[in-house]
Amino acid sequence: MSNTQHIGIVGCSAEGAALCYKTICTQAPKVLGEHAHPEVSMHTHSLARYVACLDAGDWAGVGELMLSSARKLALQGADFLICPDNTIHQAFGLIAEHLPLPWLHIAEVVASQAQQRGHQHPGILGTEWLVNSQVYPEQLEAKGLSWSRPAADQIQTMSDIIMQELVYGIINPQAVESLQHTIVDLAEQGCDSVILGCTELPLVLHAGNSPLPTLNSTRLLAEAAIQRAVGPQ
Repeated sequence: MSNTQHIGIVGCSAEGAALCYKTICTQAPKVLGEHAHPEVSMHTHSLARYVACLDAGDWAGVGELMLSSARKLALQGADFLICPDNTIHQAFGLIAEHLPLPWLHIAEVVASQAQQRGHQHPGILGTEWLVNSQVYPEQLEAKGLSWSRPAADQIQTMSDIIMQELVYGIINPQAVESLQHTIVDLAEQGCDSVILGCTELPLVLHAGNSPLPTLNSTRLLAEAAIQRAVGPQ
């Protein structure tokens, strides 16, 4: 659409990036009309390069990969950037001053939605790198919200499900049950919602099967990108 901004997607895992792209293209017609969506470009480095950096604790390396994608998307004509991967946002602070374009921060978008929906105490779901980080706690606390993490063994199991199954598009009913049990335990800790803080989690968790209301980071980021691309109505 010539009157909308060009969205640049900094991809990491294929399933997460593809789901975000698809969500933009399927939700935008509600705003722009039948079959219409903003121009979208995407760049992804090999997931293996990201995982190697993550395993080594090399956040500078993660940031360089993100920045490389951002620069390539700027050359493709993008007006702003999004990244449908929560985990690698741990490197955002290392690259923020060097970004060539504005960037919608996924955790900031989700925290804002949690506040708007009246949630006071979300539970954080995602990879072990993400759940054990300050990516979401910082954004939630900035909104005056509290939060909880699952138990350590649950975090490890959840991370294995994500990295060994969901990033490959594998959906295992036993994995879904495991995630549901984790959410029940978070509810017992006082959580009133859960953040699907991995962009693949919406493949298996949603409002219809989650014991708590969900904050779908993939969908919320895609919707925020559409609103930014379209501008004030």
